[in-house]
Amino acid sequence: MLSYPATIPLSSRTLNDLADRIRQHRNQHRSRWRRLDPGRQALLALAHLRNGDTYTRLAAGFAVGVATAWRYVQEAITLLAATAADLATAMVRIRTLAYAILDGTLIPIDRVADQRPYYSGKHRRHGVNVQVIADAAGRLVWTSPALPGATHDLTAARTHDIINALSAAGVMTFADKGYQGAGGTVRTPLKRHRHRPRLSRRQKAVNKTHAKIRACGERAITTLKTWKILAKLRCCPRRATSIVQAILALHHVETSRCTR
Repeated sequence: MLSYPATIPLSSRTLNDLADRIRQHRNQHRSRWRRLDPGRQALLALAHLRNGDTYTRLAAGFAVGVATAWRYVQEAITLLAATAADLATAMVRIRTLAYAILDGTLIPIDRVADQRPYYSGKHRRHGVNVQVIADAAGRLVWTSPALPGATHDLTAARTHDIINALSAAGVMTFADKGYQGAGGTVRTPLKRHRHRPRLSRRQKAVNKTHAKIRACGERAITTLKTWKILAKLRCCPRRATSIVQAILALHHVETSRCTR
């Protein structure tokens, strides 16, 4: 078997933060000797999440069994997901924004036995729906738990109570046509209806400005998907939420200027 050096585009701050969490978890549970120390386990987990390395590749690279590599990754994901901010916590920051951008994205998955709820007719593939909130600069602020891919964006936003939370906080929010009828402080493009005149020049100008603002939200989705594990989840869809929450926690550590 051939081996080669590889890099993970993350700072040492993120590695140290995850290693500290693992070390604290081991001390609390008085864990026995492990094949990898907390730093190496953290590196293994980050290689899986950021680079999308498979368990087989990780096992070979870190000289552990495939089952051990899987167990180490799942342990790290669980620890990280437990620290991810829920919507109520995230609203503390969102309230301070000039405005927010709301968008949904589909995380592809393998086909499953009960595939109908996970098939998105819009994207013509199986996946899970994740709602993303970004700030005016397109920075990722919060991600929702995952829902089956067939779920409409507006339905997903209402299920997670995002619309009510943003409206109660008085945060102006820009979203695409998929959120038509959301109400509250959510603003969507003007839409032409059947049997009505076409949009006026002024209405088209409003939509153009709206699109420029909303386009920044695509940066947040792109940021989320730089974690290669999300290119296509090859696990049970029910584990998608913990993976996305773990990535959100790592993202906030990576982008913070000081350690916790």
